Amino acid sequence: MFRSILSLFGTVFSLITLVVVVLGLSIGAVLHIYGQDLPSHESLANYTPPTISRIYSGEGRIIDEFARERRLFTPADDIPDLVKQAFISAEDKNFYIHGGYDAVGIASAVVDAVKSRGRNVRGASTITQQVMKNFLLSGDRQMERKIKEIILATRIEETLSKNQILELYLNEIFLGQNSYGVAAAAQTYFNKTLRELAPHEAATIASMPKAPSDYHPVREKERLIERRNFVLKEMWENGYLTQAEYDQERAQPLRSVQNGDFAPFSAELPPRDYFTDEIRRQLSDNFGEGEFFTGGLSVRATIDPEMQVFAARALRRQLELYDRGQGRWHGTGQSLPAEVLGTEADWQEALGQLTVPRDIDLDGQWYPAVVLEIGGQAMRVGIEGVEGIQEVPRSDIKWLPGDFDAAFDVGDVVHVRRDMAEDGAFRNWSLRQVPEVQGGFMAMDVTTGRVISMQGGFSYQASVFNRATQALRQPGSSFKPFVYAAALDSGYSPATIVIDAPIEINTPQGLWRPRNSSNKFYGPTPLRTGIEQSRNLMTIRLAQEVGMDVIANYAERFGVYDNMGQFLANSLGSEETTLYNMVAAYAMFANGGERVRPTLVDRVQDRYGKTIYRHDRRDCVDCADPNIPENRGPRIVSDRERVMNAVTAYQLTSMLKGVVDRGTASGAINLPVPVAGKTGTTNDARDVWFVGFTSNIAAGCYIGHDQPRGLGRSAYGSSLCGPVFQEFMTEAVKKYGGGPFEVPPGGHFIKIDRFSGARLSDDAEGDFVVAEYFRDGEEPVFGLMFDGGFAMGNDLELFSSGEREAVQEVTTSTGEKAQVGGKASFGSMSSGGLY
Repeated sequence: MFRSILSLFGTVFSLITLVVVVLGLSIGAVLHIYGQDLPSHESLANYTPPTISRIYSGEGRIIDEFARERRLFTPADDIPDLVKQAFISAEDKNFYIHGGYDAVGIASAVVDAVKSRGRNVRGASTITQQVMKNFLLSGDRQMERKIKEIILATRIEETLSKNQILELYLNEIFLGQNSYGVAAAAQTYFNKTLRELAPHEAATIASMPKAPSDYHPVREKERLIERRNFVLKEMWENGYLTQAEYDQERAQPLRSVQNGDFAPFSAELPPRDYFTDEIRRQLSDNFGEGEFFTGGLSVRATIDPEMQVFAARALRRQLELYDRGQGRWHGTGQSLPAEVLGTEADWQEALGQLTVPRDIDLDGQWYPAVVLEIGGQAMRVGIEGVEGIQEVPRSDIKWLPGDFDAAFDVGDVVHVRRDMAEDGAFRNWSLRQVPEVQGGFMAMDVTTGRVISMQGGFSYQASVFNRATQALRQPGSSFKPFVYAAALDSGYSPATIVIDAPIEINTPQGLWRPRNSSNKFYGPTPLRTGIEQSRNLMTIRLAQEVGMDVIANYAERFGVYDNMGQFLANSLGSEETTLYNMVAAYAMFANGGERVRPTLVDRVQDRYGKTIYRHDRRDCVDCADPNIPENRGPRIVSDRERVMNAVTAYQLTSMLKGVVDRGTASGAINLPVPVAGKTGTTNDARDVWFVGFTSNIAAGCYIGHDQPRGLGRSAYGSSLCGPVFQEFMTEAVKKYGGGPFEVPPGGHFIKIDRFSGARLSDDAEGDFVVAEYFRDGEEPVFGLMFDGGFAMGNDLELFSSGEREAVQEVTTSTGEKAQVGGKASFGSMSSGGLY
């Protein structure tokens, strides 16, 4: 009997042993099979998560940020214990004691699944397993993935410390609202740093990993509060909170950015504009789009925020002035349906959902509004963010033909701004519209190339196309300085005489008869007067004399073009380029002929603070010398390439100063410091330009339609772009100053008659006298004339120096009188510069 019992026990023990062995071998086999070809967990030791790249102003203020995943990487040592405890309580309370997986948790999940017959299938993944899933595996719920997860979790526990694993988890996990990692989530939900979070706020963030979309702080507020309180309870049970703290935190209301309880972090940033978007575009080209959006770069921009405001305002003012002069209403092109106009709450919500520009500040902030009622003497509107119904008086649209009924319908979405009296008192609401005409403006330091302001259109939110850097437009007569620069470096002087007379040229398109803007001819004329008065015929003859190959080489050397076509029409600016290139090229005139490369970025640092790009590579010879006298700064040594002779640069600068003093820009530019520049107007005024500079700042403007068409007979570079330059540079001179243009060594002054080019005595005075700078060792020859090989008739009616150049008086769209010259047609002049 006893033997039988022993035999039975032996058999049972053998069976149990066999089952255990078989089970162990099976588990071993499974682990062996699934343990093959797994991703390398060792790479996590060197993992660098995708993080936000930020752009800073020179003062260190964040002005923009770019990221595909909004993540702010925070080392584990900088994450407060409170945040760690909240996540451990919510996701893995045995985190610090298990070896990568929690067997008890897995068993509990299996039991729950069996009891519910598969309806209650919950995960039992530890934080370590979640790290493996997020980094190395897919997120599907399959047994195979779970097995791999456990295998990798045990391996990573042998490679990394618990703190390192927690650092990976808390920085990588998605927590809703495009927030990745706890630091970004704290900013997104509460606009706080991690150390500023209260326990109930940390518990709110720790509630999100389960399913962020199911715990939205507005749509699923009650559900989120329930989950938050569960996490708080777990923190109390785990000993992280006292009973009193638990009771206090559980009673707190759910407050968040999304509920409007806190201002969003984005409210502290200025609206994205053309400047920072151009940085994004350029750095994505230089470093790769992936690195820019995920590399956590710190970018120090060259922007001067104060001057950027002035640039935007100056360009917007002129674009709006032109647009209102056309007397046409085109509005936003959007409207709201009648069913949402009944209550203020409805139309306010509908307005808030519309995509219309909200970044316009011109004599006050512009607001989206909806037309609610149209009357004879007033139109009633509802304005986004403004309580009640407001009125726009009939007197506000006197620039439009007809009354309100002629231009507006109920439901139309418009822009309005406050119209203020001179004493600052509110007068009435005024209707506004984004102009159809567009333009660009840019200003830069002529010595360093630092771009201090850039405006690529009226409103970035209306159109992200940057017309300062991306728009290819004909520069017109603003290109002529490069023709004259090539001539001056080829042996000509400011006193050289060139014939101003009719020209006929046979082209494949037919006979080309270029002419001056005034439709007059002026006979033998010095170069200076030719550029001051923007004489087309002189420029073409000069280009023929110098050679278009030489001129093309100059334009390419200055960066205006990469490969300029060698056609005579291009001497008048018929080949397209960008405002960015033109302003940079003019800066080289201003700095004495040294190459300067424009830049929007001073420095780029990687996520570790290492400088990976620096624009200014000049050598500061004695910056580290403590014995530098107080009255002397350190010496900066420049090795910049010289693109033109310094004497030539000064000669051209002096001639361009004449353009502003008495030439085509004299009526538009009036600053307290010396200014040089050149106007540009193309056929039918499709594009109008002014590019100019002081001794330290170069700036330029162009205005035109995105689909080129004429701007009207009264549109010139001086009349449209001149005021933009004047308004901006008035403020720039206040901040940056300016002075006389530096005269380089190697030359001497001789007085000449600016109308005839004749040499005058040193004591000569008068309006006709100008002191020209000539190279030492080169005795100028006066009276020698050049005609470019084109004949000059003997019976031409020539313009004399005492006559006015304007040929007719016209009435502008605003009812004012203006003196203008006749425009050339395509048949009479190629698509080049006029004036």
